[in-house]
Amino acid sequence: MSRIQRKIFILIAILGTNIMAAEYITLDENETLVSPLPLPYERREIGESAVRSFINKSEKGHQSIIIFGANWCPDCRILEATLKLPTIERYLDKYFSVLHVDVGDYDINMELLEVAGVKKEEGIPRIVIFGRGSEPLNIGATDKMRTARDTKLQDIFNYFQNFRIE
Repeated sequence: MSRIQRKIFILIAILGTNIMAAEYITLDENETLVSPLPLPYERREIGESAVRSFINKSEKGHQSIIIFGANWCPDCRILEATLKLPTIERYLDKYFSVLHVDVGDYDINMELLEVAGVKKEEGIPRIVIFGRGSEPLNIGATDKMRTARDTKLQDIFNYFQNFRIE
């Protein structure tokens, strides 16, 4: 696929998913973050082949999501706590497969950002959402949750709903 075809594909996918997700599932007003916030990252290196294999799972029904982060990062922990809210967790379980990749102190797994189609940069969490295949749908917005602590829970949920493909 040429570079132009790839950009057109991504644009169509983003516009198409935004149209499909025009009516958002809303969170129950009683759903709030629970303390202590989760620690979803295990300091372990993940091989490139494991990441490619995970991405390829998206062709079998569930879209793949890779979340790059670390437990020292408050935005990563707030994002994870948000994803554990019952409504969001049910939604993600139904439509997505999620892989957490620990970047430590930017000293492990950084090369996997490029495998996922993202420039190797600091600033986490980085979320990569794939369509039905290995093309990232949100390539221009992988850093959107770097300010999860300032983002409404519903807006975080809407972000994921925007990129679901029917």
